[in-house]
Amino acid sequence: MDSGPAQQFLKDLRHALLRLHKTLLDWQRAGYERANGRLTSNQLLDALLTEPQFAWLRGLSQMVVRIDEILEDETPPGDGDLEAVVGHVRDLTSPNETGNPYEQRYYQALQESPDAVFAHRDLVTLLKAKR
Repeated sequence: MDSGPAQQFLKDLRHALLRLHKTLLDWQRAGYERANGRLTSNQLLDALLTEPQFAWLRGLSQMVVRIDEILEDETPPGDGDLEAVVGHVRDLTSPNETGNPYEQRYYQALQESPDAVFAHRDLVTLLKAKR
């Protein structure tokens, strides 16, 4: 895969991950605010970085940063880079009612948030097209 299509795929993947992350963050925020009161944008950022309830979202945040690093690198992404990213994204987007705590939380979000379901579907569709 040459750099043009690879970079475009990574840009599309980044966009899909950001959309999914936002829907999951909105869902988590709503639950957190019910228990703790309304958050400002700065408080939300602080909560995302420090509060245990938001810890499960950090893997998605880190994956977006990793994709940004690959896209900013002057060397075009290799097939190994793409395979590693796609594999990690697939792991991060595999809900499991009885899996590890992250998979369970992700599963719960998909049960309760229609927006998360749509963002998940779009991401999975993109990943399937990569096969």
